[in-house]
Amino acid sequence: MQAPPLVSDEELKLFQGLFKQHIGLHLSREKKALLASRLAKRIAELGLDSFRDYHRLIASEHAEAQAERQRAIDLITTNETYFFREKKHFDFLRGQILPRHPRDKAFAVWSAASSSGEEAYSIAMQLDDVLGEAPWSVFGSDISQRILAKARRGLYPMVRCEQVPPEYLKRYCLRGQGEYAGQLLVSRSVRERVSFSQLNLMALPQRLGPFDVVFLRNVIIYFDLPTKIEVVKAVTRHLRPGGHLFVGHSESLHGMPLQLETVAPSIYRKPP
Repeated sequence: MQAPPLVSDEELKLFQGLFKQHIGLHLSREKKALLASRLAKRIAELGLDSFRDYHRLIASEHAEAQAERQRAIDLITTNETYFFREKKHFDFLRGQILPRHPRDKAFAVWSAASSSGEEAYSIAMQLDDVLGEAPWSVFGSDISQRILAKARRGLYPMVRCEQVPPEYLKRYCLRGQGEYAGQLLVSRSVRERVSFSQLNLMALPQRLGPFDVVFLRNVIIYFDLPTKIEVVKAVTRHLRPGGHLFVGHSESLHGMPLQLETVAPSIYRKPP
């Protein structure tokens, strides 16, 4: 049985409420087609008659329903990314932050919406290059368990790697052969320095970090204003005094009641 190709306004409201409640996602009316395309196949696989039936299933608190709700969240929130996205942030990290950090003190970075891992591994390559034997760590988190499994594997299509500096390709990446032709594997030495875990930015644990830098990029754009403020406040609680927060180039914290100093567009600093 095929799921209907379109979502009614009433059904959209049901999913808007559910995703807002569980992960803070603001699902606008413009996302109705995306909702339909991401969930229709799964609804058909389950043999359900409508999006309303699927909502009824995943809104329950039974264990099976919770597992299916996580699957729906995975389908809705998974977004493609690539290595060294928004290069100016990496230039700032390399040129302004890392040279001022004491080499005998551990340096910790959190990729707070790490998706399939390209951002976290890009950070790790740069830290290894600049800090060398000095202690450092990278932690990546995302709401999607499925996408985190891909991140831990560290295997990517070559098209995602076009922005990786040539010297980093040689030092930190392995080109796929045979059945893996056209793909790239991040080296074990880098993968072992990056850890990943599922986290909901709306319900962060009390013990996390603290971090010297947090990348919170291209995620708050999906929240309404009150949720943006709540999430940024929660995230920056785990940022060291004097630490830096990066948001996406298309995002801004301007006008929000936050204890952060603007360093440059999309770059903020927590006062010492």
